Amino acid sequence: MGRGWKGRGGWQQAEAPSAADAAAWFGGRLPDGWFTGDPEVTVDREEIVVVGELPALTGDYADDAARAAAEDGRISRFREETRDERIEIARHAEHRYQRKVAWGARIGGTRVLFTTLSAPVMTRLRQPERLVLDTLVDAGVARSRSEALAWAVRLVGEHADSWLAELREALTKVDDLRSKGPDLG
Repeated sequence: MGRGWKGRGGWQQAEAPSAADAAAWFGGRLPDGWFTGDPEVTVDREEIVVVGELPALTGDYADDAARAAAEDGRISRFREETRDERIEIARHAEHRYQRKVAWGARIGGTRVLFTTLSAPVMTRLRQPERLVLDTLVDAGVARSRSEALAWAVRLVGEHADSWLAELREALTKVDDLRSKGPDLG
C-alpha cells in the first residue's frame, strides 16, 4: 500500500483529489471585502495559488515609483492583517484538496506572491540540452542549471500562452471522455 499525502515535506504516490471546484470553494470561503472580485485560483499537482485584487489606491503620487511603493505597502499590510485567517483557510483547503496553498495579491501594476512552493523536478537531459543550460549559466543569465531550466520554462510559458491554453483545454476534454468510459477496475 502506498503512502498518501503528507503535507509539507511529504510526497504523493496516490493521485490527489480533483480541485476542479477550487475557485468556487475559495470564492465562497474567503471573507467579504478582502478582494474587489473573485480571486484568481491556479491549481497544479502540488499547489493551489490564490491571488486577489485589492481595492485601488485613492491618493495622488509624485511618480510611478511612489505609486509602486504605495501598492507594495498596501499588499504588505494586507498580508500582515490577514495572516491568521489565511493560514486557517489554507489548512482547510489543504485537507480538502491535498495540495499546499499559497497566497498573493495585486493592486494596480503590482503583483506579489507570498510563500509559494518550489517543487523539485527530476529530468534527464542529453548533452545538447545541457549545453544550452551551461551557456545560460556561463553568460550570467542563471546561477545554476536548475535556475537556467526554470528561466527557460518561464520564457516558454510567456511566449506560448495561447498554445498551452489550447493544450490544457484538450486535456480537460480527454479527462471528461476518460471518466465516461467503462470501469475496468
